[in-house]
Amino acid sequence: MTRTYWVAGAAVVLAVLFAVGATVATANGPDGGRGGSAAAAPALHSPDAGFARDMAVHHQQAVEMSFIVRDRTQDEAVRALAYDIANTQANQRGMLLGWLDLWGLPKVVADEPPMSWMASAQGHGGSAGHGGHAAAKPGALMPGMATKEELGKLGAAGGRDAEVLYLQLMTDHHKGGVAMAEGCARQCGTPAEKALAQGMVEAQQSELTLMADMLRGRGAAPRG
Repeated sequence: MTRTYWVAGAAVVLAVLFAVGATVATANGPDGGRGGSAAAAPALHSPDAGFARDMAVHHQQAVEMSFIVRDRTQDEAVRALAYDIANTQANQRGMLLGWLDLWGLPKVVADEPPMSWMASAQGHGGSAGHGGHAAAKPGALMPGMATKEELGKLGAAGGRDAEVLYLQLMTDHHKGGVAMAEGCARQCGTPAEKALAQGMVEAQQSELTLMADMLRGRGAAPRG
């Protein structure tokens, strides 16, 4: 379990470092600031823009859940994982929103249903993640996201109960996030964003393995 945690932690660090470099490269233009013409900004409803908006929202809930559990348990392994997830996803969220600013696009589009940018992938024979574009459960904005009721339960739990519920909720959350990131890795046109999305896939898959180990160590298992 210690080795698995080290591997997952290393993947998180690499994802953050890559995201910083990707943002700088994007800000400097497709040639990294060495001159040449700038690439055209993605369109309002493009996969690039849709992924940036949706994943920013998705990440924000992961940050929220991670801060909740850090106040509900003294278990160092869970607290360390929660810190890594909150730190990584807050940084990535800022970069996604920064790209929208660079592209001159809004962070919220009133008439855009969540995940609508993934429809083109399915329409051309692709699938969002391993199981396709799964519908969000009732009360959740996007696949993998927790409901208000589940967040309330997490905030009211303590000790082992809080640890298990957090790991289960975050496992669901990561599965939804991996599906979204795989969609962008296939469909997005901005090279830096595609590469960042692939980095998200790899880091979150490592964390899924770690969380399964942590649940087993607590006599529990992922939901569903």
